[in-house]
Order: sequence, then structure tokens, then C-alpha cells
Amino acid sequence: MATVPKKTSSRAPVTAKEFLFVWEGKDKTGKIIRGEMRATTPNVVQTVLRRQGILAHKITKQAFARGKKITDKDIALFTRQLSTMMRSGVPLLQSFDIAIKGCGNPSFARLLNEVRSDVETGSSLSQAFRRHPLYFDALFCNLVAAGEQAGILDSLLDRLATYKEKMLAIKSKIKSAMFYPIAVVVVAALVIAVMMLFVVPEFKKVFTSFGADLPAPTMVVIAISDFFVEYWYLFFGILAGTVFGISFTYKRSQAMQIAVDRAILQIPVIGEVVRKATIARWTRTLSTMFAAGVPLVEALDSVGGAAGNIVYKTATKQIQSDVSTGTSLTVSMQNSLVFPTMVVQMVSIGEESGQLDSMLGKVAEFFEREVDDAVAGLSQLLEPIIMVFLGVVIGGLVVAMYLPIFKLGAVVGG
Repeated sequence: MATVPKKTSSRAPVTAKEFLFVWEGKDKTGKIIRGEMRATTPNVVQTVLRRQGILAHKITKQAFARGKKITDKDIALFTRQLSTMMRSGVPLLQSFDIAIKGCGNPSFARLLNEVRSDVETGSSLSQAFRRHPLYFDALFCNLVAAGEQAGILDSLLDRLATYKEKMLAIKSKIKSAMFYPIAVVVVAALVIAVMMLFVVPEFKKVFTSFGADLPAPTMVVIAISDFFVEYWYLFFGILAGTVFGISFTYKRSQAMQIAVDRAILQIPVIGEVVRKATIARWTRTLSTMFAAGVPLVEALDSVGGAAGNIVYKTATKQIQSDVSTGTSLTVSMQNSLVFPTMVVQMVSIGEESGQLDSMLGKVAEFFEREVDDAVAGLSQLLEPIIMVFLGVVIGGLVVAMYLPIFKLGAVVGG
């Protein structure tokens, strides 16, 4: 009688997830010892310890506390730590253990623990990182993969850490330059709103009791205040709706992204700072990718997103398309019309001399210094402009409110 063979499942075996357990027990001499172990269940920990001659009487699963948001700074610091430890000869898994224990952000510690578990169960480091695209982008994963394939992971991690640190420095400088003027404008707007909604109406009551004609500036301010008091909800609703609408549309519409990013580049002074910072990121990213041995066409795939501006991202896609059909990088960049002549000439020299990564690095350093100088100049330029703005707007409101009082004093004195 023939037997029907059983169907074998084609599914890959599911690997049980491991957790970190903290244990306490006694060895054969009765000495109390403590330690940590990764395992699927407390029973596994107890079995392993019993084989080692340790009687465990306390096994606790290590719980990660709820942490704050994972930032680029966390990623950059971890990359630098991992690079340093691997250069010192510390094994990869042990490097992860050290990084997890020293991590100040529980959310990031939990993320690193998941990456470590994937590596421990047989995944490559780049594959483990690719499972978390929200925190480790294509550029990060591609460089790690290139380092693993070439056997120079520590060197590539060092280069990647340097890249992350420089990108953070540029972002930090731009944010610091913009924080002061934005904060002053917001505070000024709040002060004006409070004056219009609460202060001016009280002055209006006082002026009404005078029974005299008010100066034109005072009448204008009172009219604006009356409008605010009656339609304040409409004003703030339109303002909030506009901000939300632009933000919502920007995330979902490429046309809106192009319009906003192009408009930012056209803003006097500020647009030039953003343009220089974008070019610095673009050249630094391409230099890092190309030096790691990533082919130019593949490198350009990650460069566009790293630029941080949709105008340059769109231009990079066209450059990538041109390069893939045999056009030189120099000609492709020149045709894009978004790069200064100096950048194109430096790239041309790099291509002719075979030192493209070095030339791109020099361009990045030049524009990073330009960003430093531009941010310093922007701070010095904006400060007097802001002071004049505050003096004219808020000072004008105060003078308009006191004009009737001055007029009344002159009448009484006469």
C-alpha cells in the first residue's frame, strides 16, 4: 500500500525573540553572584546557569523604560561609539552590549537591543539596520553593507560617524541662527495680540469718557482692536488652518514641496544660507559614499534625499539618469543649473584626476565654512532689523494710545 508523503513546510523557521534577563544566585562555594543573560524565557536562563554550577534564586526580565524620541544625535553618537570600539578590537555583539548599557535614551536602547538580537541570530549588521528604516536610512545601511563586504567595517563606521557629526553641526548652526528671530517675532506677536484684545479696549473706555475727538493714529489702532475683539477666533482659525494646510499639503504633494523649497531658496540672505548648507550636505554625502566604494549611480540614489531640499533632490534624480546613460558627472551637474560654477569646476578636476571623493570633500569643507560665516553674518544683520521692527510696531501702538492723553494734558495746561 502506497503512502502519501507528508508535505513539508516551505516556511523558514521562526526564531524566538530573546530578552535580557538579570539574575542573582549562588555558586558551588555559596558565594552570591549576579549577572545578565540573553534568553527566550527565565527557564532557559535557569537551565544554563545550572549547567554552570550556579543555583539561581532570582531571575528578572530587564524592562526598558519609556524613553524620549530617538534623534539624529543618538544615531551619530552610537555610530561613533561603535566605530571606536570596533577599531579597538571589541567584538561586535559586545560593542552593542556596551552601547546599550551606556545609552541614556531607553527608546534607543530598545532599538539597539532589537538590532543586536537580529545580528546574534545570523543577520548581517546592514540587514539588521535595514529593518528600521525610520532611524537608519539607505545611505547609512549602504555604507555599512559596503564596509561588511570589503572587510573594513570599522573604517566605514568611522567615516559614517564623521559624516553624521558634520551634518548635525550644519543643522545645529542653521537652527541656532533662526531660533532668535523666530522667538522674538512670536513673542512680539503675542504681546500685540494681548494689547489688541485686552489693553486697547480699556483705553477705549477711558477715551470715550473724554468726549473729545481722538487723533487719527489712535482711531486706527482702536478700529484694529475692535476687529480683533470681534473676530479673534476667525483670525486665529485662519492662521492655524493656513499653517496646518501648508504643512499637511507639503508632506503629501511634491508640487507643494517644490514650491515651498524653491521659495525658501529665493528669500534674501536666508535663502543663500540654506543653499550653501544644502550644497555642503550634497557634496559631503556623495564624497562619503564614493570614498566607501559605492558606485556613482547607486551613490546618487542616496544623495538626493540627504540634501534636504526637494529642488536638489529632483536635480539629483536627473543627474543620476544622465550619469547612468554615460554622461559625465560634471556635465550632468552643469545641466542641472542648481550648482555654482566653482562646484562644477572642482568636480571636473576630481573626475580628470581620479580624486573625485577628495575634491567633493574639499567642496563640502568650503561650503561648511561658508555656512559658518553666513550664520554669523545673519545673526549680526537680523538683530538690528528685529530691534527696529519691535520699536516701530510695539512703540507705535504705545504712542498711539498715549496721544489723546498728551492732547488732554495740553488742553488742561492751556
